[in-house]
Amino acid sequence: MDTIQQFETVITICRDLFEKKLKDYGASWRIMRPQSVTDQIYIKANRIRSIQIKKEALIDEGIRSEFIAIVNYGIIGLIQLALGYSDSDDMTADEVLEQYDKYMTITKELMYKKNHDYDEAWRSMRISSYTDLILMKIYRTKQIENNCGKTIVSEGIDANYMDMINYSLFALIKLEYGEEDLCK
Repeated sequence: MDTIQQFETVITICRDLFEKKLKDYGASWRIMRPQSVTDQIYIKANRIRSIQIKKEALIDEGIRSEFIAIVNYGIIGLIQLALGYSDSDDMTADEVLEQYDKYMTITKELMYKKNHDYDEAWRSMRISSYTDLILMKIYRTKQIENNCGKTIVSEGIDANYMDMINYSLFALIKLEYGEEDLCK
């Protein structure tokens, strides 16, 4: 399977779960401000790192589900940045999925361009490195949020969310196709 097929496979896994949760909960996440989305991604990334370091999870969910959550919360973050937060569940399922697909397309197109330029260097990286990079992107995002979204020379919050999504997709490919870290 080539890289694009692998990406499409793990993206489908993420979108399918997102759609099922949308049926269960609606777009209740619309009330979240972008800072809250960033904190939710932090919780997921921190749990992954904790499991990787401790080599044990006491909750019967491994790191795979957390990487999926980072992808989906990253898309939520992009939607919230673009539309702003709401005081209610103000979008239909069709509207939400249209936005999901729009921001996933933008994110994966960015990844395809970077993947070309970096010559698939991510394949030689460890899943634990993706975790650390996601955490670094979270801290960068929090700093930008603390600066009221202003940067001097750096990319904005949206670029950081897209990078978090793409690092998570890299990890999911490695997990799905048996390229997982030997020591987790």
